[in-house]
Amino acid sequence: MTVTGTSDLTCGSLLQQLQRVWDEVGESDEDRDKILLQLDQECLDVYKRKVDQATHSRDSLIQSLDDSKIELARLLSALGEKTIVRTPEKSSGTIKEQLAAIAPTLDQLNKQKAERIDEFIDVQSQIEKICGEIAGTLEVGDQVGPPEVDEEDLSLEKLEDFRSQLQELQKEKSNRQQKVLDYVSTVHELCTVLGLDFFGTVTEVHPSLDDSIDVHAKSISDETLSKLDQTVEALNQDKKTRLHKLQELAMQLSDLWNLMETPKEERSFFDHVTCNINSTVDEVTSDGALALDLIEQAEVEVERLDQLKSSKMKEIALKKQSELEDIYTNAHVIIDSKSAREKLMIIIDGGNVEPSELIADMDDQIVRAKEEALSRKDILDKVERWMSACDEESWLEDYNQDHNRYSSSRGAHLNLKRAEKARILCNKIPALVDTLVAKTRAWEEERDTSFMYDGVPLLAMLDEYLMLRQEREEEKRRLRDQKKYSAVEPVITDHSPNKTLSTKKVVGIKSNGTPNGPTNRRLSVNGGTNGTRSGSGTKERRESTKSSSASNSVALADAASCVSGTDPVPNSP
Repeated sequence: MTVTGTSDLTCGSLLQQLQRVWDEVGESDEDRDKILLQLDQECLDVYKRKVDQATHSRDSLIQSLDDSKIELARLLSALGEKTIVRTPEKSSGTIKEQLAAIAPTLDQLNKQKAERIDEFIDVQSQIEKICGEIAGTLEVGDQVGPPEVDEEDLSLEKLEDFRSQLQELQKEKSNRQQKVLDYVSTVHELCTVLGLDFFGTVTEVHPSLDDSIDVHAKSISDETLSKLDQTVEALNQDKKTRLHKLQELAMQLSDLWNLMETPKEERSFFDHVTCNINSTVDEVTSDGALALDLIEQAEVEVERLDQLKSSKMKEIALKKQSELEDIYTNAHVIIDSKSAREKLMIIIDGGNVEPSELIADMDDQIVRAKEEALSRKDILDKVERWMSACDEESWLEDYNQDHNRYSSSRGAHLNLKRAEKARILCNKIPALVDTLVAKTRAWEEERDTSFMYDGVPLLAMLDEYLMLRQEREEEKRRLRDQKKYSAVEPVITDHSPNKTLSTKKVVGIKSNGTPNGPTNRRLSVNGGTNGTRSGSGTKERRESTKSSSASNSVALADAASCVSGTDPVPNSP
């Protein structure tokens, strides 16, 4: 039997060849049927295996296609809608064709994803680095590990958000670097003025703040800025304290020099101390102007001058006493200056009191005197106004008695203006006196003592003035009634148009032509000094009343001719 090539073999030829073998062997039909059934089953098993393999391969391709589509959708979602990659439009054809169509897009998107991740890593690394520098967990220049990137969101929008955040942080870092430089510069200026070690002060805050280190390598953490702020605040407070101490010493030096008449040549040795006596904190910028050794030097000099001051104790004490007397004099308070000076000399000659204690006691007296003068100031100001108004009232009294006051002589218009102002001021006197009485009584009730004015109770002066003013007003009313009845007939019969005296002038004459106005005021002041009105003052007031009555009679007779017979004579305002 010849064996043909395997390339010519088919199922039919093999079956024929098997039949011939069986014929030669003499196989029974039953065995042949079994073998044929076995062959059929084996063929089915082979086909089944091949179908299963083909099905599995197809399923694998379908799964790959589904995975690719899912990956494509995930990449598109992660990269965002603004991705420039074009999505494949082919969704039909064989599975392999679809896989072949989607593969380039996936490759491009994966490449774009890798690039986008690198961008996120770069931006996030810078953000974490700056945040670490601000928080103080990283020193300037230290590197950070790769940050965790959210690969599910790699959109340009999120990348721009990170970039915006980075820009803000870079701006914040730049501001902090500038703030650190400003702080360091301020510390340097303060250390220079205070005579302190700048390097030791600034490196105690942070070693990177040394001038030799570049600004980009200096610490910008919250802790560093807080320490710098506290350092500057402490140095500023130290500067204020030292300046205040130095100014006190300078004032003490100046006072002691003035008391002891120290020559300018000796004072010039401490010009560096006294030059800042009136300076503000910001104005003191000289090197070592507030150094501790300079303050100690001034303290030693003040102590030396204090010891010398005891030798001039009498001169100093008398100066203090003179100052005290001036305060009381300006406040119109009378003190026994002679006995006070004698007592002062006895205390100094006795040596039982320390000079510093005596000066301090006199200073306390001066302070109390100033406080008392201040409490009296408001009342004294009103007393001055009252006396000034009384002076104007006295002048107006004399002016109203002058028959030539309306003439065209030189300066008459000035007197007329002054008279108008004086009338206004005189009308305010009652209210001024009432206010003065109320304030004086309140002052006395508060301090349980009388308000003395040059040794006289002020309320007694005011009461006497009010009494005299009331008498004067009664005299004025009596004169008005007398002149009214005596002037009735001329007022009714005389209608001459040549007399044009205004009603206002009549009122002014009748109102201010009061008798003995200034004399009464002086009596109230001078009489109060003795506690009662003097007899000569009463006589003088009576004589003045008579003189004033005569002058007013003439003035009223002239004025009444201008008033209509039907108009009443105007009252005094």
